[in-house]
Order: sequence, then C-alpha cells, then structure tokens
Amino acid sequence: MSTPVTGSAPGPTPGPSSGDASPSSSGGGRPDVSRRRLLGTVGAAGAAGLVIGAAGGAGVATAVSEGGSAAPGAGDPRALTSVGATEVAFHGRHQPGITTPLQSRGHLVAFDLAPGAGRKEAAALLRRWSATARTLMAGKAPSGDTGIALDAGPSSLTVTFGFGRTFFDRTGLTYRRPEQLDPLPAFSSDAVDPRRSEGDLWVQIGADDALVAFHALRALQKEAGGAARVRWQMNGFNRSAGATARPMTARNLMGQVDGTNNPKPTDPDFDRRIFVPAGAAGAQDWMAGGSYAVVRRIRMLLDDWERLSTEKQERVIGRRKADGAPLSGGSETTPLDLDKAGPDGKPVIPGNAHARISAPEQNGGAAMLRRPFSFHDGIGADGTPDAGLLFICWQADPLRGFVPVQRKLDRGDALSAFIRHESSGLYAVPGGAAEGEYVGQRLLEG
Repeated sequence: MSTPVTGSAPGPTPGPSSGDASPSSSGGGRPDVSRRRLLGTVGAAGAAGLVIGAAGGAGVATAVSEGGSAAPGAGDPRALTSVGATEVAFHGRHQPGITTPLQSRGHLVAFDLAPGAGRKEAAALLRRWSATARTLMAGKAPSGDTGIALDAGPSSLTVTFGFGRTFFDRTGLTYRRPEQLDPLPAFSSDAVDPRRSEGDLWVQIGADDALVAFHALRALQKEAGGAARVRWQMNGFNRSAGATARPMTARNLMGQVDGTNNPKPTDPDFDRRIFVPAGAAGAQDWMAGGSYAVVRRIRMLLDDWERLSTEKQERVIGRRKADGAPLSGGSETTPLDLDKAGPDGKPVIPGNAHARISAPEQNGGAAMLRRPFSFHDGIGADGTPDAGLLFICWQADPLRGFVPVQRKLDRGDALSAFIRHESSGLYAVPGGAAEGEYVGQRLLEG
C-alpha cells in the first residue's frame, strides 16, 4: 500500500495568504515582548514577501522595545534576514500552515483531553493555545517566556489546530461531529501503531528555524496544563530556504522530486477541493473555510530502495529522478502522457508506476494538497534507518480525496514494496479565527 509520496509537497515559492497580515497581541491583558527585542529595519533585499497578508503584499518589521514603542536606532543589531523576518498571519479565513509555503522544520503532536476534562476545559485550552500561537507567530514572546528563540524573528512560524473523532465524544458534541470524520478504512499493508495514531486534538507546527519551531512546541505543551496530555509527537524537516540556487520542488529521502503534481492555489477549483464551503452538504457550519487533514507516518525502506538502479527507481515512480520529468518526456511540469508507448509497445510509464496510479485523471479527479515533512528517528538495532515521510494531506472531504486514491494505490502501486504506513490520523481543522476569536470557538461556543 502506498499513500501518494511522489508529488506530495508544495514548492518553496510563496503561496497565497492565510489571512490578514497585521500582528495581534495575545489577548488576556498581558503585554507581549518582542522575541528579538530589537528587530531592526529589514533591508530591501529581505523586504519582498516579508509579511504574508491578505493582499500578498510585503511589510517591514520595525524595531520594538519591551514597552511596545519604537526603539532608538543607535545600537540596533543587524537586521534580520528575510528568512527570519517572514511573518505569517494568525487570523484569516483559513488557518495558517495549509497553503503556507513549505517550512524547513515541523512538529506534529496529538493530545488527549485529561480524564474529567470536557467542553469547558477544551474551550479554555483552545483559547490559551490560540493566544500563544498568535503571539509567537508575530515574533513576540509571552511573559514568563523560556527565551529559547529570543534572538529570532517569526521565521514563517505557523500553528494549526485540529479535532479528532474522539474529541466530540469527550466534549458532548457528537451531534456536531462531521460525517467526514468517519474512520478511514483499513488498507491491506497497514502496520499502524494505535499508540501513535489519532488523538482528541492535533497540532501542526512549522517554521524555517528549528529553535523557533521547538519554542512553539514547548510553549503549547506547557499551556496544555492539566487539561490535556500528549498522546504522540513526531518531528520533521525539509530543505532549508535558500539552500538551492533557485526555488525548486523539494526532494524526499528517496531522492525523488516530491511535489510536482500538487493542486495549486491558482487552479480554478482549488478552494472547492481543499476547503469546506459554507453550507456544503453533510458539512457542519463551524467547518466553513476549514479542511480535513489525513496524517500518516510512512517509513521508507531505504536500504531496499537504494539497491535498485536509478532506471528501476524511475520505473517504480514513473518520473526521472534527476529533474522529476515524466518518463513520457518533457520537463517536471509536463503532464503525464499515460498513453505513450515505447519501441516494445509497452507503456513508457508502467501500469503500476506510482505517478500513474495516483494521477487525478486515474481517480475520477480526486485530489488533495500534500504538504509533508521528512523524518529520521535514528538507526534501528538491525542497522536500518528509521526514516521516511510525515505525510499530511488536505482536502474538503477525505472520502473524495485521500480514500479513493489510497484504495487505488493499495491495489497495485509499485512503490508499496518500499514503504510501510506506521501511524494514521484524521482531523477536522476548522476555518481560521477572526479577530477576537480563538480557533474552534464556533464549535465550542456555538
């Protein structure tokens, strides 16, 4: 079985906004301190794309003192680079971390509500988490901060919150649980560990700086207090911004270009496929503007994979390894020619090639926005790397996105012999919080 691996990450070029660009205080009446204390004025080279906002425009991060006023120019440190200064808005129609350009560091963590905790405690927790996420995404540090990321700017930090199926049972909200959260079907080659799967609450953290990402993880874990406890946590990474001479589609740990055939925000049907529209059939009103995340930890059997010649690897995937172009010819972005035959009369792209089986045209147009992180959790006792893909895909309805594609892959994808699905989760990720709201407020207080 094989969840789509090739073609699973948006490229690093800036994507659309997740909402308004203006930073906001954390609420609750406590002052926020600039995480860098004195950000300085970002130079012209770093200004483009500095703040990801509703109009996609750029802004400038100015020096801020602890009291919130502009600091004197004398003694200012050197300006943050564009990587450190880039800020993603917390508020907006959609939550951040879905269409945000892929970040270089990520943490995924699931929580279960503590025994005795219910709707009231969950609402208080989401209120605290939203305030903390808003503060940190603006490059600020809440009072009592640990100082882990004191010298850094926002670094494209995003925090995304979702609800698992069991959350609705434990908060007395089963009548508001969407039908799209029905359990995923079992697939033939799953090796899923239930201890690292599902969970009442799911949090995705992404940033372009490892300390900024860890800082957010630590802050949210502390804010959980006695209301929730960690069920599982996974760490991931991608190529760092600026590591290539020009923006390029990322590669996964198999060395394959990974993200070529992703839906693009410029596609006319992108929103319909990825986000839940208001008033959609079978949808809950609190999910308007939201999306559903399928999360799978996919172990790559790298020793087996690397024994294949490059030619055999390319036939498994259906694309050239060097540049991601389809075996039918052209460049990375050339559409697959699934009917093209070679001199022997056989399809140039084999019938069991991953790219062929996962192609939308082979699955009734089913598509999802794939936005993963790679992982490496050490070397096992047998000498094999515990490494692979933290697969995350977004869609308006997993029963029309992930499930039909995965069923097709489960029946004959050549890549299945080289991967193993070790954990699984499905989460309802509500729309973004408006100014003055916390994430999930329309569910918990509606």
